[in-house]
Amino acid sequence: MKKNTISVLVLALASCFSLSAHANAAWGYGDQQGTEHWVDSYPTCGGENQSPIDIKSPIQAQTQPLQIDYEGKITSLTNNGHTISANVSGDNKVIIDGDTYTLKQFHFHTPSENYIDGKQYPLEAHFVNVDANGHIAVIAVMFENGPRANNELTTLLKKIPTKGETIDFNDDLTPSALLPRERQYFRYNGSLTTPPCTEGVRWYVMQSHLTSSAAQIEQLNQMMGDNNRPLQPLNARIVID
Repeated sequence: MKKNTISVLVLALASCFSLSAHANAAWGYGDQQGTEHWVDSYPTCGGENQSPIDIKSPIQAQTQPLQIDYEGKITSLTNNGHTISANVSGDNKVIIDGDTYTLKQFHFHTPSENYIDGKQYPLEAHFVNVDANGHIAVIAVMFENGPRANNELTTLLKKIPTKGETIDFNDDLTPSALLPRERQYFRYNGSLTTPPCTEGVRWYVMQSHLTSSAAQIEQLNQMMGDNNRPLQPLNARIVID
């Protein structure tokens, strides 16, 4: 049973983030393939523990700090038609409650999918991590409009791939450069925010945000469109601060 569960999680992650799977998947963010229709083809999208959520009234608790060591390389950028993702290699680890996760990729949503106390941000980055058993943990970082361009985003987005394209990335930029220095987080159990909407995902939404220029966010939005899933009911879940 455990082996089967691991296999399902690994396959779900692969189907969610592989370009070939996206090319054949009948889903999108508008019209007849929009978010309200996902459940027709992906029943889990109608589950009780879905993401994103509006983070309100979190419960105070003793939480362990995230031990993030994203010191590997960004090797390429992919535009799969739903998002722009950065592919990585090397030593990109995060230790969560004693378990080691490896960063697989990070990608962007405009505007943000998760809200914090009723506020939606113009940009959200998702760092997707997987442990040896196939369990998924996502670290989410919000971006707010600022007076100047974000230098790290400028480097990352020198050239944005067109739909269906993957381009090499050769600049000296580590994934950790796109994380806030302060690492306090909100924690909740949720799902992938795209089909197949696999549940059992551990979410860590950073309380501190980064800033970027409106022009940078618009540049991403022009390539991706509005790729944010609507808020999902919290139901019986709790959010931990």
